[in-house]
Amino acid sequence: MIIFGTKGYLYQLAILTLVCAQCGNPSAHTLRKRVTKFTLFFVPLFPVSTKYTTQCTFCGAEQKLTAEQAEQLQAQAVGGPDRGQRSQQQPYGS
Repeated sequence: MIIFGTKGYLYQLAILTLVCAQCGNPSAHTLRKRVTKFTLFFVPLFPVSTKYTTQCTFCGAEQKLTAEQAEQLQAQAVGGPDRGQRSQQQPYGS
């Protein structure tokens, strides 16, 4: 008997101050990474899918992001090279 399946992992990458596209308020947004891994005998072996989202802490709206957008936002949160040139309250586009 072989036992297999998937298991999801949720990572919080950063907390950013952005203007929400849904409610229009400047508020904290959590940048999250959701990884689904294939498991064999309850041991996670390899990732099947990876998705990035931001969630507004004011209204709860979620927005899906591409990997490139998530990397840019994460670099902005850490203080990337262009941090001094941009405002902290950046609207994110779709």
